[in-house]
Amino acid sequence: MRELNATGLMHNRVRMVVASFLAKHLLIGWQWAAGSGCDAAPYFRVFNPALQAKKFNPDGSYIRKWVPEWEELTYPPPMVEHEVARKRALEA
Repeated sequence: MRELNATGLMHNRVRMVVASFLAKHLLIGWQWAAGSGCDAAPYFRVFNPALQAKKFNPDGSYIRKWVPEWEELTYPPPMVEHEVARKRALEA
């Protein structure tokens, strides 16, 4: 979100992770990612933000650029547990 605010753009992979997080973890926003649009497949795809970061940003450089406090003790804990939120979204 900081990248979007600063540049007006957001990398496609990050946009998909954010869309998945908003729609599937928090149950808000982004109709296509929520699987409720006219082309609703893949309604079951729930991106795991931690695994996406590990796979597509293994050295953490992208995250550190936009979230410099990421590895500090002041960084807040996750607001939801991925597996709990994923299960809830699939049940919904």
